Amino acid sequence: MIQNDTIIALATPAGVGAIAVIRLSGEKSIATVSRFFSSIKKNKSLVKQKSHTLHLGHIVDGGKIIDQVLVSIFKNPHSYTGENVVEISCHGSSYIQQEIIQLFLQHGCRMADNGEFTMRAFLNGKMDLSQAEAVADVIASNSAASHQVAIQQMRGGITNELQELRGQLLDFAALIELELDFSGEDVEFADRSKFTELVNRISLVLKRLIDSFAFGNAMKNGIPVAIIGEPNVGKSTLLNALLNEEKAIVSDIAGTTRDAIEDEVIIEGVAFRFIDTAGIRKTTDVVENIGIKKAYEKAENAQLVIFLINAEKFIENSQAFLSEMQAIQERFLNKRILTIVNKIDRITAEQVAMLKDKYPDILLLSAKHKTGVDVLQQNLTSLVNTGALSNNETIVTNSRHFEALTLALESIEAVRQGIDLGISSDLFAIDIRECLRHLGNITGEYDVDKDILGHIFGNFCIGK
Repeated sequence: MIQNDTIIALATPAGVGAIAVIRLSGEKSIATVSRFFSSIKKNKSLVKQKSHTLHLGHIVDGGKIIDQVLVSIFKNPHSYTGENVVEISCHGSSYIQQEIIQLFLQHGCRMADNGEFTMRAFLNGKMDLSQAEAVADVIASNSAASHQVAIQQMRGGITNELQELRGQLLDFAALIELELDFSGEDVEFADRSKFTELVNRISLVLKRLIDSFAFGNAMKNGIPVAIIGEPNVGKSTLLNALLNEEKAIVSDIAGTTRDAIEDEVIIEGVAFRFIDTAGIRKTTDVVENIGIKKAYEKAENAQLVIFLINAEKFIENSQAFLSEMQAIQERFLNKRILTIVNKIDRITAEQVAMLKDKYPDILLLSAKHKTGVDVLQQNLTSLVNTGALSNNETIVTNSRHFEALTLALESIEAVRQGIDLGISSDLFAIDIRECLRHLGNITGEYDVDKDILGHIFGNFCIGK
């Protein structure tokens, strides 16, 4: 799959800017650029220059100067792709960018495919497949948390986590295979007690990584938070207050919100995706009932649920709402639910003080006046388990990795059962190979299907 041709692409966003960077990679990339580069210092050949050096000059087509540029040279194997790489920093005119790219396309280069520079880095052993995928996550990160997770992965987080255990499993697999060669002599080269310890250790690590996926995926894509409650309780007003913009229509008419409205905001480095849902009540309106059904569905799929209560109604009949709170807790088991009494601007200061004293676990706020919204934000971030981030633990964010880890766990559990049942080595040797194959697929150590690679790197931007 390794190609030796020279590829070229714009490495900075398309459009007009102060500067643009055009990247080339391939064995002949330096020689190709050198043909059209005229240095400020006369007769300088780029081919003869040292790696990791900068050179000021002009890109010249015949007698025509296209632009004054700064050329960076990176010689193999000490480059991003492991090949000769040239980066041309030119002025950010769209015309200049295209003139330079077209010049090299006419002289032996071809346009790079999506992610082809990073694919070449993987194929040339500059990074494993999980690190290559993390490059795209770093580029796409939109919060401090998602950035930290992506950087940790790009530095080899999951690879380092599994490398030692996988190496030990390989050693035992070799001994098991050796036993198969002497199957007629009834010998055991692999110590079963130590093997059982290793299998248990691998199982624990795999379970921890699999369990981290829900949190990691939320960090990557934003933690979904559903806002539910009766009609006209202030759900849309709260959404607007959290987003600091008029995203949702607000009115005194109950049932204004018929469909879910979503938007994202970053609070203390963590992205939250808030979902304003239709008011929950008994109604004969067909359309409103569809909205209520969607509200429950959104809450089922959310990681956090905000249950909003009207302060005036809570004062009138607190017992009914406490029973409803209990019902919500039972309906959304294993969900983190934050109960909030809204519209405290409509009750007296004495009533507010009474609620604080009697129900210390319930947040009090006025979404309309943004009173207490800052406290809500603090509570939201405290509910998110960011300890794994601060401790630099490996967090799985990639669904392909999650699937491979799940399959590896199934295989290693089958090995454990085989040992416990005392079955012959040749039967659970198959499961050992399967476990190793699934773990190897994460980093690309096993042969990875070309279509899979095409799918992975096809999600990258061109030029990376």
